[in-house]
Amino acid sequence: MIMKKLAKGLLTAAAVALSAIGTQALEIGQSAPLFSANSTQGPIHLGDLLGEKHLVLAFYYADFTPV
Repeated sequence: MIMKKLAKGLLTAAAVALSAIGTQALEIGQSAPLFSANSTQGPIHLGDLLGEKHLVLAFYYADFTPV
């Protein structure tokens, strides 16, 4: 039982670590790539929000809250 939990934990950690390979953060002043995301009020497109005052993107990884 303990070995199964340990193996599952190690596989999960490896998957998370490998999923970040090839990604990079934006530099200050660099434009965010255009994307779409689903929300509780329907799809949101970044291009539709550009030019409307200020825009803050916040991403909570593994928050475990229903959306």
